Amino acid sequence: MSMSDLTTAARVSKAWPFQEAQRLLKRYPDGVKPDGSPVLFETGYGPSGLPHIGTFQEVLRTTLVRRAFEAMIGAKPEDGKTRLVAFSDDMDGLRKVPDNIANKEVLAANLGKPLTRIPDPFGTHESFAHHNNARLRDFLDWFGFEYEFVSASERYNSGGFDEALRQVLRKNQAILDIMLPTLREERRKTYSPILPISPTTGAVLQVPVEVVDAEAGVVRFTDEDGSTVEQSALGGMSKLQWKVDWAMRWYALGVDYEMCGKDLTDSVTQSGKIVQVLGGRKPEGLIYELFLDEKGEKISKSKGNGLTIEEWLTYGSEESLGFYIFPNPKSAKQLHVGVIPRAVDDYWQFRERLAEQELDKQLGNPVWHLARANGGFEGSEAPGAGDSLPVTYGLLLNLASVLGAEASEASLRDYLESYIGAGRITPELEVLIGTAVAYTRDYIVPTLDKRAPTANEAEALRALDAYLADAAEDTSAEELQTEVYEIGKREEYGFENLRDWFKALYQTLLGSEQGPRMGSFIALYGIANSRKLIAEALAKA
Repeated sequence: MSMSDLTTAARVSKAWPFQEAQRLLKRYPDGVKPDGSPVLFETGYGPSGLPHIGTFQEVLRTTLVRRAFEAMIGAKPEDGKTRLVAFSDDMDGLRKVPDNIANKEVLAANLGKPLTRIPDPFGTHESFAHHNNARLRDFLDWFGFEYEFVSASERYNSGGFDEALRQVLRKNQAILDIMLPTLREERRKTYSPILPISPTTGAVLQVPVEVVDAEAGVVRFTDEDGSTVEQSALGGMSKLQWKVDWAMRWYALGVDYEMCGKDLTDSVTQSGKIVQVLGGRKPEGLIYELFLDEKGEKISKSKGNGLTIEEWLTYGSEESLGFYIFPNPKSAKQLHVGVIPRAVDDYWQFRERLAEQELDKQLGNPVWHLARANGGFEGSEAPGAGDSLPVTYGLLLNLASVLGAEASEASLRDYLESYIGAGRITPELEVLIGTAVAYTRDYIVPTLDKRAPTANEAEALRALDAYLADAAEDTSAEELQTEVYEIGKREEYGFENLRDWFKALYQTLLGSEQGPRMGSFIALYGIANSRKLIAEALAKA
C-alpha cells in the first residue's frame, strides 16, 4: 500500500479523528501554514494536581487527530509537518490546598502565589508546579506520546509572552466589552483582563487594573496593603485571567487545534472572541463529554468517585484504556472498574481483525489509530496487527475466580501452559495474568455466590459429568462446547432456551451471572477439576 492510497482513503474516512482533521485541512488545504511552519496542536494541564485519566484522554485524543491529519496530507510523524505542545498553566495562583497532598501547611502559607513560586511540599523539586510538571512529563513519556513541553511561567518570566501581553493591554477595553456582559454585577467591579503580581506578597491579585502605557507595558493598581502601585505587567510581573490567558496563548503560539471538556464550553466561546480581537484566529477543536461514574454521576476529584490511571492499569491493559476512550468522544462514558474486562477483550477482537480488513475498514478500527498514535505506521503495517490471545480475558477471570483465594500468577500460568503449551505465553498475556489475579482478588471473589442447582439443572449437570467421565483429558474446547450445547437442548432437562442452561452453569459452578464459553473453560481448567466443581454443585442439590 502506498502513501497516496492512505491519503486518499483518509480524506474520505468517517472515523472521528479524520472528521476532526478535515476541518484543519479546510484551514490549510496544502497541509502547511502560509509561513511554512508546522500545524500546531495543543493540550493544556493545570499543575495544581497530579496527572489523571482526564489528562491521558485529552493528550491521546489530540494525538489521534494529529496523526489523522498527517495521514491526510501524506506526511509521516518524522516529517515535522505538525507539532504537539503540552502546555502547563503553572503561572496560576494557588486557590486552595489539594486534599491529597502531604505537608499541606507549605501550600496553605503560599495561597495566591503562582504555582512555580510555591515551595514543593514533596521536597524534591524547585516548586510545587515543577514537581507536578515533572510528573506530567514522566506520565506522557511512559505512554510514549510525542510532544513538546511548554511552561506558562517560563514564557511569562522570560518575556516570551511580552509582545502578546502588550497586545492585550492595547485591546484592554475591547476585551472588557466582551467579558463584562458575561459576569455577575459584583464580579464586574473587580474584573480586569490583567492580574498583576503583588510586589509585597507575591500573590496574583484579582483587582481593577488601569493601563498606563500599553507599549511600555505599565499598569496601575491598588496593592493588598492599600497602596497604589505602578509597575510593568511584563516579564513575569502579571498573568492573565483564564479566558484571556487562553486566547493570548492561542495568539502567541499560533495554536491551530485544541480540544476541551464540555465544562469549558463557555470559555471556548469567550476566548474565541478575544483571540480575534488580538488579531489571531480561534483554533479548530472538539468539545468532548465528561466521564461519569457507575451511577451515571459526573466524576469529581473531591468526591473520589472516579477511576485512576493506576487503577485501570492494575486491573487491565494500557491498550484497553486507549481503546475504551477512543469511540464517540461527544458521548459521556461511564468510567469504573466494571468496564475494564470487556474493554480488554474488545481491544483484542479489533486487533485480530485489523490485518484482514480493507484499508477503509482499517481506518475505522480503533486499533489502527492507537498503534499509529504510539509510533506511526502505514495501514496494515500496524505492529501486532492480526495478533490474537489464546484465551480471552473473561476466561482468565473465570479461571481465577474458580481458584478463588488460591489464585496466583503462578497458578494461572500453569493452567495456561498446559492448555496452550509451554513457551506460548506472550508479554501481553503475561500482563493480563497479573491483572486478572488482582481483579479477581478485589472484585470477583468478594461477590461470588454459588447457588444450589434446581432438580432439572442437577440432572443436566449429572449428564455433563457422565460425558466428562469418559472424555479424554485433551478433548478439544470445540468438542466440549458441542456436548454442553447438546445437553442443554435435551427436552428432558426442561430448559426453555440455551441461555437458561448456560446461566445455570455460571451460577452453580462459577458463582457469577456471566461466564465464558464452557467448552473453553473446561479445557483450560481441566476435565478432572471441572468434574470436582460439578460434584460440589450437586452436593448442594
